[in-house]
This record gives sequence, C-alpha cells and structure tokens, in this order.
Amino acid sequence: MSTAADVVIIGGGSAGAVIAARLAEAGRDVILVEAGPDYGPHGAPDWPHDLVDATTLALSHDWGYTGDDGRWSFERARVIGGCSAHNGAIAAIGHRVDYDAWGLPGWKGDDVAPLFDTVVETMRVRTYTEAEVVPFHRHCLEATRDLGWRMASDLCDLDANDGFGLETVNVVGRTRWNTAFAYLDPVRHLPNLTILDRTLVDRFEETADGVVVHAVSDGRTYKLVAGTLVLAAGVYGTPLILQRSGIGDPERLRAVGVEPVLDLPGVGANLHDHPLVLVDREIGVALQADIDATAAAGFLPEEQTLGKAISAEAADGIFDLHVFPVLAADQTHELHGRVAVVVSCVTPQSRGRIDITSADPEALPLIDHRYLADEAGHDLAVLRDGVRIANEILDHPAVAPHVGPPVTDLSTDEAIRANVAHYYHPVGTAKMGSGPDAVCDERGRVHGLARVVVGDVCLYPQIMRANTNLPAVMTGERIAQLLLDA
Repeated sequence: MSTAADVVIIGGGSAGAVIAARLAEAGRDVILVEAGPDYGPHGAPDWPHDLVDATTLALSHDWGYTGDDGRWSFERARVIGGCSAHNGAIAAIGHRVDYDAWGLPGWKGDDVAPLFDTVVETMRVRTYTEAEVVPFHRHCLEATRDLGWRMASDLCDLDANDGFGLETVNVVGRTRWNTAFAYLDPVRHLPNLTILDRTLVDRFEETADGVVVHAVSDGRTYKLVAGTLVLAAGVYGTPLILQRSGIGDPERLRAVGVEPVLDLPGVGANLHDHPLVLVDREIGVALQADIDATAAAGFLPEEQTLGKAISAEAADGIFDLHVFPVLAADQTHELHGRVAVVVSCVTPQSRGRIDITSADPEALPLIDHRYLADEAGHDLAVLRDGVRIANEILDHPAVAPHVGPPVTDLSTDEAIRANVAHYYHPVGTAKMGSGPDAVCDERGRVHGLARVVVGDVCLYPQIMRANTNLPAVMTGERIAQLLLDA
C-alpha cells in the first residue's frame, strides 16, 4: 500500500502530536504515524486505566529498552501521546540560561518563553493545592520551610532559581493530560489529518521528489511518500530510524549490515539524562497508616513536591539539583516499606550513545548512557552534595519521627555509583549545531538532507534543568512554527 502527504510525521508522542496538530489546523495535508495504538479522544472507553491515572507512572505500552549491561530499563511509551501518556506529569521548563547557552537562533530564553506560555495553557498545567497534600510530602514541606528554603511552586518560570514547593502538573482531576488529549483531540475531525497507529517505521530514503518511508503494520508493508518528513520518534527511536536509513557513523553502520548513505557520526551520540540516587528510609508505622488511609480515600500521588537546590559545584549560582520526595522508591513503583528523597544532577556532563544492532526495526538497540563518566567528576560531585541535602530533610524533626533508618548506604562515591539510576529524561541523540558531531541545524533540518527534519528532544545539545516533557511539547510547537514559516 502507498499513500502520500505534504508532511509525514513519525511518532505521535509529546512532540509529534503537537507538530501534527499545528500543521493540520493550518491546512497542511498531514499523516501522523505512531508505532503504538491510538485509543481515540479523551473519554473514549478503550484508554487503559494506567495511561490516564496521574497518581502513578504507567508501566504498560513500553518499548522494552534496556541498558547494555541489563542494569536499567529505559521506559518509553509506545502509544499515542508518547511519554506524556506514561510519565509523572511534572510540568517544568528549566531556566533561561539553559536555552541561552545553546547559542542557537530561535532557541534562546526570549524565543521559547512565549511558546512555553502556550504549552502551559494547552497542557492545562496547574499546581497541587494545600488541601491535596498527602503524607510524607506534608512533612517534607514543613521541614524545608523550617530549614530556610524559599517556598514556591515555580517550575514553569524561566527566571526562578532555587526553592521548594508543590509541583506544577499537567493533571486534570486525576487524569494525566497528554498531548493526544491536548493537541490531537481538537483536530481529529479534520479531513487533512490521517493517523496511522500500530505502524512501525523501518527506514526512509530521500529522492528528488520527496521522501519515501517504509513502514510495517499488521504484517503489511507500507510506502508513504512525504514532501517533508519529520522524525519525532523520541530520543531512542529517531536515531535508530536514521541509522537504519544509512545515516550515521559509516563504520558502525557497516558493522551491522547497513550500507552508509550519509556520513553523520553524531547520530546516536550525545545521549544524556539526569542521573539520580534515592536517599531512602524505612516507613514508620504511623506514617504507613497515614499513607494507607489516604490511599483508601482515593488520591495518593507518588510525587507531589519538588525542590531546586544549588550544590557546591554550581559555578553559575543557578540550581543544579532536583530534590524531590517520593512515596514509591524504586522503578517498580511499589512501596516495599520505603520512602525516599530523590536527588538528581540536572546539569549532567556525562555522555553516551545509542546504536542499532541490526537492520531489523524490531531489534533492540545498544544503549550506553555512561552515567557519572565525565572525566572531571562533576555529575558525581553534584549527587554527593545532593545526598547531603536529602539527609538534612530526612533528619529534620518534621520528618525524622515518621521514618526509620536508611535502607541504602550512600556514604561513599562507590556506593553512589553502585546505586545511580535515571530520571527518565534522555535527550540529545541528533543534536542541533554546526560542529562535526552535529546532526541538525537550528531549524531541525538534518545536515545533508533537503526534506528531513528532526522534531523532538534529540535536538538538544545540553539538557535543561527540568523534567523534559513540557520542553518536548515546546519543541513540537517550535518545529511546527518553523515548518509553517518555511
């Protein structure tokens, strides 16, 4: 089967759904291709409960990515709405200096600020209220206030620095408000928008007349012809499609049986994320009873408060740590008798990469984040200071009577390395810029190709000091704007 459109967008996630919606409402003929299912508009009966319930992270609809040593799983959502249908729904945008430091036209703080205003409104961002505060978070708020933290809920303020407060979230009632609800629902009726779900993209080739996309759905092979192809398949999916199409490091491609088409060694490189560790304590008997009673009442979000802290390593005086209490203290999202204050380095310097292992689109890739591998030891040092800050909170009289002794020993650098985990914020695998490892220009256009644009978090040269979902939505807004202005 073959079909054609002005624009074919690969990936209906946090950025891709935005691009499709903005182009469709502007009158462009758009095909949106999503590897996972499309369950329809908000309120449709087929939406699985875990994808709409904002009180916990969803575990279904996962791509099944793991690290090269099997230590970590890297959950990514294979469903319409992407990770905006999967995540903790924390709405944060980072600091102005993050975007200014990229040095890219159109991406500075002043450029992205109005886009974020639109995103915050469209994603229906709100702040948890005092009446909603649940046990443990309530105690941590009291502790940080007494410790002298600036109390504020300003995760969506580009100029806000360190502080602690209730989170801003894209949650409506108890529903995780994903980009499918926010952006696609208002345009689903348009005749110029086609959504192909459960369709896996293998590869593409650019021709003089357009871009031919090879995809598979329910055992059938499709050829989609695009005037412009937008890759928004995520930090793992986008570079894999590029590599299967022969675009990347020639030696690496030949090693897995793919004939190189375009020499761009930066494809799959610059992979980075916010590393974190969980400073955990046993739950006291009274706190457990309080938690159980709150859960029985029907509303118990795992994450509800978050602090931005300045470590001893922060040379610019801007926060470089996230410090946030959680009720579920491991990646299975079960309590197991623990609570934690999690600390994350939000200015990571370590870099890894992702590569295909074969030309088969179903084959799992090789993912090596190389957490805490930067030569200067910056990431480790920031986490070390974060552990100190977390223990200050846990040892405060407002918290200490409600928790027991530490569960995980984080007293040495070796222990921190042994227990480092990830914050679900991978970025950077097709970064913008002009250097030898750059993949795209500041408009998202892939160097050396005329009709292919990257439109997701792969573009980031350096991650922002924020949970990356709202920045991903902003990226979709920006790339749509650039495509419409072209």
